[in-house]
Order: sequence, then structure tokens, then C-alpha cells
Amino acid sequence: MTPDVRDRAERPHRVDPRGADAVSSCATEPCAVPEAAWRRALKLIGQADEIALSCHVSPDGDALGSMLAVGFVLRSMGKRVVASFGDRQFAVPRLLRFLPGQDMLVPPKDYPAAPELMITFDSSTFERLGLLRDHTAAAREVIVVDHHLSNAGFGTVGLIDGTAAATAMLAEQLIYRLGGRLDRDIATCLYAGLVTDTGSFRHSSTTPAVHQMAARLVATGLRTDEIARELWDRSPFGYLKVLAAALDRVTLEDGLVWTYVTRVDRAAYGLPYAELEGIIDIVRRTDEAQVAVVLKEDDQGAWQVSIRSKGAVDVGAVSAALGGGGHHNAAGYTAHDTVEETMVKFRRELGKA
Repeated sequence: MTPDVRDRAERPHRVDPRGADAVSSCATEPCAVPEAAWRRALKLIGQADEIALSCHVSPDGDALGSMLAVGFVLRSMGKRVVASFGDRQFAVPRLLRFLPGQDMLVPPKDYPAAPELMITFDSSTFERLGLLRDHTAAAREVIVVDHHLSNAGFGTVGLIDGTAAATAMLAEQLIYRLGGRLDRDIATCLYAGLVTDTGSFRHSSTTPAVHQMAARLVATGLRTDEIARELWDRSPFGYLKVLAAALDRVTLEDGLVWTYVTRVDRAAYGLPYAELEGIIDIVRRTDEAQVAVVLKEDDQGAWQVSIRSKGAVDVGAVSAALGGGGHHNAAGYTAHDTVEETMVKFRRELGKA
């Protein structure tokens, strides 16, 4: 049974963000979101009766956690809330099934065809919304909440700050500006987003504001050890076998380390695609490489390319040139060529960087 990371034995308590020890992240560090955008977003939310939330396909902790956290607050305001992500095989990744609020989720087929108001989370491009792209195009208003420097600027209102370590930081701001309060359900969702995108506070994006936000979240009574266990310390036995196959074919060349995982690898052990997320974090440890790449074949036969950098190379720019996006040190894109052709194109763009 999945442990309850909110510790049901204790009464839930709330944190007032306007208290002396709970300043907003925009108050402690510069915030790139114009005040006019915040005001416009709050007005649209205030006027809406139903709000449709979405995040990018194959959601990670930051995408799903930010969406569900805001969903809790919108529901407390009396809004009808529906949330989804545009995967053909709609299922919450196993590592994130501990997150509260999943009763808000519906598959894409049950999502409003033309929402009056739609809010997207952690999606840098229109294409990253997958099956919900047409719904987004048909929506009257679209508020984009995101922290990717490569954000394409889709939507009608942009709450976008490329300097923020996680979309969860912007979600927290939105919650405060809506008059919301942190409880353990909301904090659990936001904390999952914060630790996911900062690599458990190891990445260079970890600023004083990140730690201050973490303190606010932990003050609600979170069991951070249980959240960490759910996110990083659990995997099915088949993952070890697939990891072994990926490491057996790993290649090191000119500061680049890379490997790939096929559908056949996964099928042999019944391993879902979502379980492959952590392989890049093992491959990237290679001392001799500045850039690490893992190609993961999804269930449709496309290659999902995960890229990591140790800082010398802007892999976000490399990924953008290949149709994807991301950050300086972490990015990704989708390829439809063979492994060999994909790597030829990648090396070409990497050389330009």
C-alpha cells in the first residue's frame, strides 16, 4: 500500500503566506511575470465558473503537482475544476500516484472541447499538450503557467518566468494571489514539483527563494522522507533489467555519453515507459562527459530524447533547434528517425553549441 505522505495521524494545519516568516518567492527574488499579467489572470479566474487545467504529456512531478495544487485552491473558491494531460494512454505515472487531488483528473476524451478558461502548467510549447492541443486552440482564454526559458509564448496570458527553478514556484504565487492557503495536500503537490525540478536541491537553479519555499511547505507537516521514497527510492524489478540493457550499450565519445532503450527492452519485463525517467540521472554521472543523452522509445515508436548538461553546453538551445525545449542543463525533444539518424542530427546541433 502506498504510504500516506501527509501523515493522517496529525490534524491538518495551514500556513498563512502573509505571515512574517512566509514571504512570496517574488518578494525575495526578481520575478519576470509582469503585474499586468497577474492581474489579468486573476480577473479571468474570478469571472470563470468552470476552469480546465492541463499539463504536458508524460507529466513529471512539477507538471502534475503544480496543476493539482492550483486545482485544490480553485475548488475551494467554488469553481468547477477538471484537469488532464494529453497522453494517448492516460495514466498517472506510478511514481506520482501518491499525490492527492487525483479525483480532479479526467482522460482527454472527457475534457471540455472548447473551455471558457484553460490553465496550462509546465508546458513550454503548444505541442507538449499532446491530445489537448485542439482543446487549447478552441479555448476562449488560456493562462500559461511555466518556467521554461524556451516557452513559445502560446496562450492569451503568460505567467512565465524562466528564472524560476520550477513551475511550482509560480503555482505557489498564483495560489497566494488568489487568497489561498497552504495545507498538506497543496504543499505535498508543490513540494513534489520543487524537489523534482531542482534535483532534490542539487541543481544550480536552487536559490534562497527555493529553500524558503521548501520551508513554507515543510511547515505544513509534510513527511519529506516518504515523498523522497515515493519519487526516487522505488522501482519494479524489471527496471533493473532494462537499466542493465541500457548501460550495456552506453557509448562515450568526445565529451558525450549516450544510450537508448527500446520498446522490446521494456516489453520483456512489462515495464511501462514512465519507469524510464531515472536512467538519464545515472548516465549523466560519467566524469568524462559534459553532455548525457538517453533515447527512450515510447509506445508509439517515437524516440523521446532526454538531455542533460553539466553547465558548459546549453542543451536547451540544442533541444529547441531539434523541435523540443527545456533549460540550459536539462532539455528534451521527440525524434521519429532511427537511433543512428537521431544521433547524427543531435551531434550536428551539439557541435554548433
